Amino acid sequence: MNEIDPARRFSTDAVRKLDGQADSGKPGTLNSVARQVASQYRRDTMSPIMASGVLRMIEFALLFLSGLCVYVWYLGFFTYLGWQYTLTIAAASFLAVVLLDVTDCYQVSSLMRPIANFNRILLVWAGTFALMALTAFVMKMSEEYSRLMFGTWFVVGFILLFGLRLAIANLIRRWARDGRMERRAVIVGGGKAAEVLIRSVEKQPYNDIRICGIFDDRNDKRSPPIVAGYPKLGTISELIEFARIARIDMLIVSLPLTAETRVLQLLKKLWVLPVDIRLSAHSNALQFRPRSYSYIGSVPMLDIFDRPINGWDSVAKRAFDIVFSLIGILLFSPVMLATAIAIKLDSKGPVLFKQKRHGFNNEVIEVYKFRSMYTDKADPTAKQTVTKNDPRVTRVGRFIRKTSIDELPQFFNALLGSLSLVGPRPHAIAAQSHNLLYNEVVDGYFARHKVKPGVTGWAQINGWRGEMDTNEKIRMRTEYDLYYIENWSMLFDLRILLLTPLRLLNTENAY
Repeated sequence: MNEIDPARRFSTDAVRKLDGQADSGKPGTLNSVARQVASQYRRDTMSPIMASGVLRMIEFALLFLSGLCVYVWYLGFFTYLGWQYTLTIAAASFLAVVLLDVTDCYQVSSLMRPIANFNRILLVWAGTFALMALTAFVMKMSEEYSRLMFGTWFVVGFILLFGLRLAIANLIRRWARDGRMERRAVIVGGGKAAEVLIRSVEKQPYNDIRICGIFDDRNDKRSPPIVAGYPKLGTISELIEFARIARIDMLIVSLPLTAETRVLQLLKKLWVLPVDIRLSAHSNALQFRPRSYSYIGSVPMLDIFDRPINGWDSVAKRAFDIVFSLIGILLFSPVMLATAIAIKLDSKGPVLFKQKRHGFNNEVIEVYKFRSMYTDKADPTAKQTVTKNDPRVTRVGRFIRKTSIDELPQFFNALLGSLSLVGPRPHAIAAQSHNLLYNEVVDGYFARHKVKPGVTGWAQINGWRGEMDTNEKIRMRTEYDLYYIENWSMLFDLRILLLTPLRLLNTENAY
């Protein structure tokens, strides 16, 4: 998919321009060309995993419905063994999808070459019917089923299945050309090792990797400005900013395992990003067991970090947010209405207070709260934390802050998607402790932003809510947030959500 796509590389003029700007600008600040490249990849892509998952469901539905239609055509509308035929057709359709999955027919390389996989698809479909016939024989039920009906379904089902595969192949190719379905990768480390890696990836005929550029701290003969036609866009520190702008899926570190110190230094900087991090094992002399590797085509990779809450997990979490946000809005609408009236009667100003906070991947989002301070004394940046008996807080504000009622409008944030119901709490962009920003207090603080922030979280139900007046409190909150990210599951989210009302009864740290 990538091996003959010259449009993915950069023009000579752009490279020369980049080379002239490579050492310009402040440390950690992207040069203009790197920023332009990053802006080209701002749009989210369609995950190949998600696409193949949807295809599984479509193919199951297609086979199941075609089987029912053939049944109705031959035997009437559920007049003979209705539920038995329906169950058998459903089981056979499900088995076919499972066998297609087991034989790697849902891999991108297979989906893009349906003609080359014709025999495999036919074998899977025939194997499904063979297993179905064997089951009927063992259960002594074969005489009760129509052989003509199942023979017709075999032909119709395969025609539909293969026809769908031909259409999907054209669609995937179009999505690949348009950049709508791909895995975007950045190479970390330049020179000969990066060139060997890029050439190896490009040799893979139908992989879904798009190389977006190279980043390396070195600036000498070992790391030239152009490697295999791709420019070096900046340093590792600049890569952090690049990945905050561009929607990058993967970082591939092209350094040998023998450079252990340098690899560890890189990983210490890069682990805060919400991306998969892979260490290229293509040119490493040290060999591991095959199960230790993941592969891009036939290029072996060692998995260092995986992006948390990815693929179907993200779909499940989003569905969880929508369902429980709607329930929360309906359940607490009388409380929110009463609170809005009380705020209006208590002091002048708007009912809602909007505050800019750090969201997923360090993006700035706007979070809704009920206004709890006097309008002329509000601090949207949260540079000065709220303390006990703070004169800026209104009478109603003291109550709604202590009971966390001021956070209820964030149900709408979760419904719209800027927040999740459960996750690390988002902090204001200028939040400080002893004149230090939180990320200056805690090493790896921004790793909290590898997932979408939440209305409630693991740290909050363990007592780390309210005023963050010491560095230790910030460290502990971050530690609990990182534990949540590393151990996330839907049941964990549900547990936190159910425990939140109980833990909010403890108002000791809420002012």
